[in-house]
Amino acid sequence: MRKLSDKQWRILSPLLPRQNFSRGGKPRADDKKTVEGILWILTTGAQWSELPPKYGSSVTCWRRFTQWKKQGVWKNIWQKLLVILDKQERLTWEVAYLDGTFASAKKGDQK
Repeated sequence: MRKLSDKQWRILSPLLPRQNFSRGGKPRADDKKTVEGILWILTTGAQWSELPPKYGSSVTCWRRFTQWKKQGVWKNIWQKLLVILDKQERLTWEVAYLDGTFASAKKGDQK
């Protein structure tokens, strides 16, 4: 997995939540390194415990990933990136689709 370019980071960083120091605390782990760790996990399919040390703590990456998921950060990033790509005419909406996993529904009690 390659690192995020400066241009990519300039787009992503304003979309991430900022740390609130109003209650004190030490500065959190570097957001860029953490995002790169999360992307490494998502692109490799590896387990969090297999995260290479260069991305920081696997627990930090996992925690930030799940917190941002609950806060809707990833959905917001996805939507913003779609807008940017659409403005650059880099999307072909006629052939766009969403992929999903399908599971059969369990049949109810049939008496």
